[in-house]
This record gives sequence, structure tokens and C-alpha cells, in this order.
Amino acid sequence: MGDLRKATQRKSSFLATMKAVCWSFFGVRKKSDYESDTQQLNPVHVIIAGLIGAGVFVTVLVLLVKTVVAQA
Repeated sequence: MGDLRKATQRKSSFLATMKAVCWSFFGVRKKSDYESDTQQLNPVHVIIAGLIGAGVFVTVLVLLVKTVVAQA
């Protein structure tokens, strides 16, 4: 329980977490960046950023499909 409390009190910003999650969606993270992220990022922020990123991704895909279908 103490490890979880320490992990949620990490000092990385939410913007840095969003950046790391965006790069991970593309799959182009350096190993050194990944290792520093595991030490600095707040796991709660990672989950929230992942949900936001997935929502944006699905929304963009739906809009793209609607645009293509409307033109056909």
C-alpha cells in the first residue's frame, strides 16, 4: 500500500503524461525515455491520459469515416 501511495505522489505534470501517452500511441518511445517515465509519471495520470487519448482517437476515426462515406 505504501508503494501505491508513493507512486501517486510523483511530481510529473499532467502535460508530460499526455505527451508520453501520445508518443506511446505511435509506438516510438526511446528506452531511456520509457525508463524515466516509469520513475516520474503518476499512474493515475497515465490512466486518465490513456482514456482521453483513446477517446480522441476514436472520435477522429468516426469523423474520418463519416467524411469519407458522405463524399461517396
